[in-house]
Amino acid sequence: MPMPLAERVQKRRAALRAAGLRPVQIWVPDTRRPGFAEECLRQTKMVAEADLADAELMGFLDAALLDLNGESNA
Repeated sequence: MPMPLAERVQKRRAALRAAGLRPVQIWVPDTRRPGFAEECLRQTKMVAEADLADAELMGFLDAALLDLNGESNA
């Protein structure tokens, strides 16, 4: 006879906890909500404008990338 669903879930969760994991609940924005795409676009434009206003940003990002790759930026 197959194991009931609740028992299988309990067994799986016990195995995950034994592996050092714990359950967490994460709330994320509802992408189906009206206006979500428009709000994403609004925020994206704000970030892009802020990036353009920061003249040193690209140099900093390029230097950080070189540093990650172990290259010299001299």
